[in-house]
Amino acid sequence: MAELDLNRVPMPKQEPGARAKNFNEVALGYSQEQAIAEATRCIQCKKRPCIEGCPVGVDIPEFIQALRDSDIAEAARVLKSKNALPAICGRVCPQESQCEASCTLAKKNAPIAIGRLERYVADWELNHSSGDKPDIEIAPATGKRVAVVGTGPAGLTAAAELAKMGHSVTMYEALHVAGGVLMYGIPEFRLPKDIVQAEVNYVRSLGVEVKLDAVMGKMTTVDELLEEGYDAVFLGTGAGLPMFLNVPGENLKGIYSANEFLTRTNLMKAYLFPEYDTPIKLGKTVAVIGGGNVAMDAARCALRLGAPKVYIVYRRSREEMPARLEEVENAEEEGVEFKLLTNPVRFIGNDEHWVTAMECVVMELGEPDESGRRRPVPQPGSEYQMDVDTVVVALGTTPNPLVPTTTTGLETSKRGTVVADPDTGKTTKPGVWAGGDVVTGSATVISAMGAGKAAAASIDEYLKGT
Repeated sequence: MAELDLNRVPMPKQEPGARAKNFNEVALGYSQEQAIAEATRCIQCKKRPCIEGCPVGVDIPEFIQALRDSDIAEAARVLKSKNALPAICGRVCPQESQCEASCTLAKKNAPIAIGRLERYVADWELNHSSGDKPDIEIAPATGKRVAVVGTGPAGLTAAAELAKMGHSVTMYEALHVAGGVLMYGIPEFRLPKDIVQAEVNYVRSLGVEVKLDAVMGKMTTVDELLEEGYDAVFLGTGAGLPMFLNVPGENLKGIYSANEFLTRTNLMKAYLFPEYDTPIKLGKTVAVIGGGNVAMDAARCALRLGAPKVYIVYRRSREEMPARLEEVENAEEEGVEFKLLTNPVRFIGNDEHWVTAMECVVMELGEPDESGRRRPVPQPGSEYQMDVDTVVVALGTTPNPLVPTTTTGLETSKRGTVVADPDTGKTTKPGVWAGGDVVTGSATVISAMGAGKAAAASIDEYLKGT
């Protein structure tokens, strides 16, 4: 018997020097030979801990076994039976802290590259799909109507699950394309927009209706949806309200929120200017404030848009960065420079009110805070000025208050998130569920999908009177 290969198959990528100048996908994906070689590393263990590590409960050993057997259509069927958006998850989910972290091989060796295999199978399925109704079992029509507000990962997952349960589902999207944060927040080089739209079309193929340019809380309200005859409503409106430093000079021109910067770049195609007339004014030195995935995305977009010098400015050390290690490494390879243990306290502008510099203080790490990370403490007398002419603030987001404030009986927290049962998504308003970032604040795509799936199961029980 041949010895088990313990070496994880590397993912082919564009070279850093080339990819920093284009918006094409950085990770190129496995070939079939590479995918099967990686799948062969799976030991098909009896305890199957990887499934427990997946927020949507994908039958990971089954789809990997089908891939090993070269039955890729069956692998795709297994994936789609539990995950409505596998091509997206295979690209942007933090598998290293979820399913792969639970892999038995991870105890002594590199875990199976579950995310990369998921991407391969999902892309194969997209490329070989006939466009016909998917081979997914759909229950007989129940006659019940459900409105899903928001077409991000939570909403798309809830809609797909509810449609498979036989309910009539209508989705409402405030923007002119469906996909939510998957479209406006994640750059093309990490998540191509045609992949997102292919997954949206899959959800549509299940019988889900999608209404665009429908701003809930303005054009209609959740209360009105229930009055119009919807039997249940799911809120998956995300967290699209940016947070700022609240320091002097933050209103100067040339300072963007990451939301605006990424929306202009991704959804409004600023990177294709002048073909798409949505320019972004960038100077010679860009500072991105923050250390999460959104900060990495903004910094890498700034490079590709032609900025000669791009900094990540983060108040903690590299070890405390919440961004995925892969994204940090990619940014560094592409030429982003890191200013760590640094915190801006004031922005300085010229006579025309454009930002020209920011005053920073050097930080040191103290005792752990409520997040478990060591608290950054300013060092007295360490102030210095850093010349910049563009700033992107990527400090996180909170939910937009529009829907909660126009919905009677819907309780929200001090942070502005919707209060909902963590296991079922039930809110304080009868007939209304919520899940994803609107409940938790900024989190991962897959956690939002898990919330959408759990809420769909609860809504189904409610509609069936069980």
